[in-house]
Amino acid sequence: MLNLFWANEGGLPANDRGLAYGDGLFETIRMEGRQGVLLSRHINRMVRDAARLGITISRGELTTVCAQAADRLSLVSDDAGWVLKLTLTRGAGGRGYRPDAASVPNLLVSAAPLPPEPDPAGVIVDFSRVPLTVNPLFAGIKSLNRLEQVMAARELDSGLFEVIMSNSAGHLVEGTRTNLLVKVRDGWVTPASATLAVSGILREWLLERLRERGEKVEERPLTTDDLLGPDCQGLFLLNSVLGVVPVRTLADHDLPVDTGLATIFHPFELLE
Repeated sequence: MLNLFWANEGGLPANDRGLAYGDGLFETIRMEGRQGVLLSRHINRMVRDAARLGITISRGELTTVCAQAADRLSLVSDDAGWVLKLTLTRGAGGRGYRPDAASVPNLLVSAAPLPPEPDPAGVIVDFSRVPLTVNPLFAGIKSLNRLEQVMAARELDSGLFEVIMSNSAGHLVEGTRTNLLVKVRDGWVTPASATLAVSGILREWLLERLRERGEKVEERPLTTDDLLGPDCQGLFLLNSVLGVVPVRTLADHDLPVDTGLATIFHPFELLE
């Protein structure tokens, strides 16, 4: 059972637990007309991670909602790009933090225009002053608890595309809205999934493709030296809406811009 809400017809009820406590999760999906990039992976992640939170929703329910959203919200053109957002909460009610076992999940569906395409020649990035804490119980889940990312995003100015956040050990984890992938002399390096606040869909897909090509991919902690040292052959920011974004300047240091990933990721070939 599921309560469905359309953002253009009104929001969630005032007693929704997602609004009150961040008790839920969300997906943002790049759409082209009525099809979504890596759509099935987004659906599978929401079902899987909702189960980790004890929120029950089926793949069939989400698939049906996405089809309805494609019909209702892709009104400008069959070829127009847009962003579909699914916000799933535990539902309404329950006194204080303790949820009501009888709560029915709420799903809010909204649409937004695609953001501007990042500069293919590379973007400007800096290090964030806001630390990122990843609770192992919720690692990788795109939950509604994103206050650290909100505070870090306040550091973005008009010329800065992203800031990279570090954990308490000083290891670089991810951007406010992106995962990190570093090209090194003998392969690729990325932080391990278990250390991430959000384990991205594009990251998952891209690591699979690199390994299929026989390229070495190492998942380990990233340090500042990994990005600014001589072994770095390129830094990429990964986001399923924005795509694969090369970094040309990090904290006023020029980085090499590698174009190799452009031969792998073609979003229009991944529409479902």
